[in-house]
Amino acid sequence: MEKQRFELEYLLKTSPKALDNMISTPSGLSEWFADDVNIKDDIYSFIWDGSEEEARLITKKPNSKVKWKWLEDEEDEIDAFFELRFEVDPMTKVVILSITDFAEDDEVDEAKRLWDQQISELKRVLGA
Repeated sequence: MEKQRFELEYLLKTSPKALDNMISTPSGLSEWFADDVNIKDDIYSFIWDGSEEEARLITKKPNSKVKWKWLEDEEDEIDAFFELRFEVDPMTKVVILSITDFAEDDEVDEAKRLWDQQISELKRVLGA
């Protein structure tokens, strides 16, 4: 089934350094994104409720973005990924976190709600 691309934006009152740590390190990601995160080479293992999903790190630019591709999508040759990128608004100094993800047509709304929940948890952890 074809996956649909969607993008979300969130405003965070935090430092770019703190956010970078939360989106690019296993310890940071395990505080808000997954129950546990492990890395071996460029493969990240994300664990939720005892279930494990693996993703290959595609891009990692400090203080800018992190991009992964789920291994199951590689096997199916689906051109889908998920990316977390951020920039600081020069006027307000607020950090703008942009998320690009893919979901099947009938799962886009659910995926957006899941990201909203995850980002709420990220804001709570950051105190943002």
